[in-house]
Order: sequence, then structure tokens, then C-alpha cells
Amino acid sequence: MSKNNLDVISTDEAQTLYGLFKERLKRSPEQVAYRSYDSDSQTWYDTTWQQVAEHITHWQTALLAEGLEPGDRVALNLRNCKEWVFFDQAAMGLGLVVVPLYPDDRPDNVAYILHDADVKLVLLQNSKQWKRLAPSITEDHHLKRVVINNKDDEQLDSLAIYADEWLPQNSSVLHNSKAQADQLASIIYTSGTTGRPKGVMLSHHNMLSVSSGALQYFDIFPNDVFLSFLPLSHTLERTAGYYLPIMAGATVAYSRGIPQLGEDMLQTKPSVIIAVPRVFERIYARLQNQLASKSIVAKFLFKATVTIGWTRFLHQQKRAWWHPGFMLWPLFNKLVADKVQQRLGGNMRLIVTGGAALPQQVAKLFLGLGQNLIQGYGLTETSPVISVNEPDNNYPASVGRPLPGITVKIGDNDELLVQGPGNMLGYWNNHKATAQTIDAQGWLHTGDQAKIGDSGHIYITGRLKDILVLSNGEKVPPSDVEAAILMDDIFEQALIVGEGESYLSALLVLNSEHWFTLAKQHQLDAFDSNSLTNKKLHSEMIQRLRKLLYSFPAYAKIRRVTLTLEPWTLDNDLLTATLKVKRNKVIEHHQTDIDKMYQ
Repeated sequence: MSKNNLDVISTDEAQTLYGLFKERLKRSPEQVAYRSYDSDSQTWYDTTWQQVAEHITHWQTALLAEGLEPGDRVALNLRNCKEWVFFDQAAMGLGLVVVPLYPDDRPDNVAYILHDADVKLVLLQNSKQWKRLAPSITEDHHLKRVVINNKDDEQLDSLAIYADEWLPQNSSVLHNSKAQADQLASIIYTSGTTGRPKGVMLSHHNMLSVSSGALQYFDIFPNDVFLSFLPLSHTLERTAGYYLPIMAGATVAYSRGIPQLGEDMLQTKPSVIIAVPRVFERIYARLQNQLASKSIVAKFLFKATVTIGWTRFLHQQKRAWWHPGFMLWPLFNKLVADKVQQRLGGNMRLIVTGGAALPQQVAKLFLGLGQNLIQGYGLTETSPVISVNEPDNNYPASVGRPLPGITVKIGDNDELLVQGPGNMLGYWNNHKATAQTIDAQGWLHTGDQAKIGDSGHIYITGRLKDILVLSNGEKVPPSDVEAAILMDDIFEQALIVGEGESYLSALLVLNSEHWFTLAKQHQLDAFDSNSLTNKKLHSEMIQRLRKLLYSFPAYAKIRRVTLTLEPWTLDNDLLTATLKVKRNKVIEHHQTDIDKMYQ
């Protein structure tokens, strides 16, 4: 149970994810559940829990008319919106298994998932999505119906129908689900950086237990507003940004997308956001860029604010003595920190980050500016949260302590092993992969190397498979080096190579906007691809990398670079649906360039 919010729904009261929604409806029917943007009127509007329930009855009636049986799989491929919730809850209330898809995933990947999970019905955003997907659907697929959420003028084939024609106009009653807590609720495909994605099977209790556990580490109240922009197909957003707010009775506002994120923050004034570290890395890089052109006084003021703010944070955590500089905090706050808070909407109370490692200097900046930033850790296979920092016990270099009910230990090769109520039921139709991940004693093998501090905080130290071994035997974790490089926003993407070689090299995708300035400085033709191989330009980039990697051991120096303006994307199959770089594919794609760097 949450420490101070008496309206939190317990896992026992909810039993299932649909039971969670029904309990929330019973408790607060007139409370605002969701806030959405209407592009026609250019205004935000609210949907109450009672209105959510009415919509869900329509979706349930339409799903029942398709002759679907409990246990059948249904998929959805939508941007974050209230319809995501309507479909998810309606399906679970009928005992159907929900398969979320990534909005930007490639059609062949989506087709593979629809076939592997034997999906009977899929909900898509628009007709354009169906047009791209349809050629990949074969006779082996058992799709009975394709529902298109947004109506347009496109004529649809017999399999597809627009949602407003498919949904009945009259309300009926909410269906009574007979689902059990340990029953399969969802199959979530993890897009591995190698091989085909695997379907992670999660039960109702898996996801409920994680939402409930998180609420024992930080408080969420009915007057909190979450701004939802991390895709709902991402298990962190789904569990912590959708089910958890229902549990606590909070409101969720749906962002229009990353380009409008800044504007959405000002308009919805959120108190909680959940995001991956890349979002904060970009804000950090932008602030550093803006500072570069400021006066010496402005630079000093900003640096002093962060320094005093960081010491103040450590003092509040009972890890530093009182400092006379704290007396200047009201001034620093007014001149610097509060301006950042206003850009986040003015009400930001809690920022949760996970999904990748948060660079220490980024954490230091946000905490130094007075933001309550906490880092967590987990896997889709653990529903997904394993650990999180508590606001009053926050070690930003760590990924926090295990949630209540979760046990961790260090296994062979320093691998972090986990047992807990969030551990998956297994991989869909893949017993071999399940046995490789969950051992006979029930420990789930994370594939991450870690150490556990005296305070119980977990520190991730590397990936078991993600280590480059140089010819001199030195071991380099490439993801740490890449994260440091991306602190400079001239680099859009980075990949380190050097397995078995005597030195490291880097494949670097340059930010196209910065490229024009850079080319001009070096008197190069920005439109000529040969300019990217200029020796002086390469020397400057290597010097730039040296500064970014000054804290790494000497053997982690980058000695050669390949520069490109061609990004690694989902479309060219060099990124996974969760936007992780497919290391082997990128290396294969750039093999000629890599060979040149080691000639």
C-alpha cells in the first residue's frame, strides 16, 4: 500500500487488470481518467472513469460480435491515446490476450508477430498502416478482422473496417470477466538486437504486483497528472504509466508526440513523467549548447546553481554536511532552477527514468536543479521493474533497491539473478529460450552484470554479451563509451568496434543540422559525401571524443572514426522497435568502413 494515499487499490482487491479498472470505476466514477488533445478545436478535453466505462462496453460488444473466444490473441498498434486503454480493458474483460505492437515497427516484423501469436484481430492507427502491412499478410495468418482507429477517405478491403463503423452506438453493460490473477494477460514481443523477437508472456498478477510494489517506494495521489509519451507498447509505460495511475487514482494526459512535448508540458502541467535516459541526455546537451554562447556571469551562475543544488541534494539524503552556500539557494532557485521547472510545466514532482543507463553527469544536473529524478531498472521479462530508487533514499549511480517481494542475487560471471512476482510465465511457444532464461530453481537470468551495495542498492556494471575484448586482453563495455559520446549532440548515433583489435574505432552518425556548420568551419562542401572523409575533420572529431572520454582508461581511446549522415533506423533494419541499435547488423552494413579503419 502507498505510504500516504489512502485511495490506492491493492492487488487483492483488483485480482486482475480488468478488475483494477472496475474497482477504480466503482470508487471514483466522476474523476478525470484521461486528458487528450483535440486537433480540430486545438484544446485539451477530459474523459472521466464513467465515460471510459461507456466506451469499453462499445468495444466489448464489437469484439464479441467477431466470435472471439477467451484466450484468443488480439493485437493493437496505436500511438498513446485513450482508445489504447478502451481496447486493452475491453479485451481483457472478455478473457482475450493483448499483444501490443510498436507504432513505428517495420511491416515484416509486425507480420511475424501476428503470425507467431496467431492473432485473430488487430487494431491499427490509420489506413496507411494497413496499406504498408497488408502485402506481408499471407495465407498462414489467421487474421479475421482489421480495425482502423482514425477514419479517412481511403476505401478499405473486406478484412478492414473503420472503428466508428465497427463500434455500436448504444451502450450496454460491462462484461464480467472470469479471468484469474495468474492467467495470461498479454504477450509482449521483445525486439532483440539479434534474431527474431520473442513473445514474453505476462499474467495479470505479474503487472499488478510491479505497480503495487512501486507505490510502496513513492507516493502517487489522485491530483497527480502523468504525461504519457513513452510508447504504451513499452512495458515500463504500460505498467508504471497506465496501470499504476489507475491503482492510485491519478490522471494521465496523452502527449501529441516528441516534437510537441515541450508545449504539452506547459499546457498539461504534469507532476509525473516516465521516460528513457535519451530524453534527459538531449535536454542536457541542449542546455550545454545554450550555455556555450552565454556570458561568463551566466555560465558561473548556472554552474554554481548545479553545484550547490547537488550538495543540497546529498545533504537532504543525509550524505553531506550542511553548507553555507545553501543560504544562497533561494536566489539560485529563482534565477536558474525555477526557470527549468517552469519549462517542465511548473508542477513537476517526480521524474522516473529506466530502460537504459542514466549518465552520472545528467543525473547530477537534474538533481542539482532541484528535480526529483529517480532511476529504476528492469526487463520486459520482469513486468518490467526489478528495482527503483526511492526519493528519500536515492543513489543516482545505482538503479535502486529491489521492489518489495523481489529477491536478487549475484550469480556466475557477476550476473544479476531475480526471483519475484513480476517474473514472466515464459516465452510464447519457445520452451528452449524459456529454459535458458529461467533456471530450474526459478531464478531469472537478466544477462546484466551487477554488484549489490551495502545499502541494498543495485549497480549495473555491464552486459554479459556486450563486451569488446581488445587484442591486449583489455575489456571495454561499448555501451558506456557510446553513452559518453552521445553527450555531445553533434553525434546522433555512435557504435564502438574493436573486438580482437589493438585499438578502438567508432562509427558515428552526425547530426545533419550541425553538419552544415562543421562543414563550413572546415571549408568543405556539405553536400559532397567525400567531405566526411576529410583528415582534418577526422582529427577534430578524435580530439572531441578524447575530451568526452577523459574519465575512461587509456585503452578506451578512439583512434579511428567513420563519419556518416545516414541514420540507423527501423526502416533500414538497423534499429529494433524499442530503438536499440542492432549492433551486428550495423557492423555488417559498415563492414567496408570498419576494414578501412583497421588497414
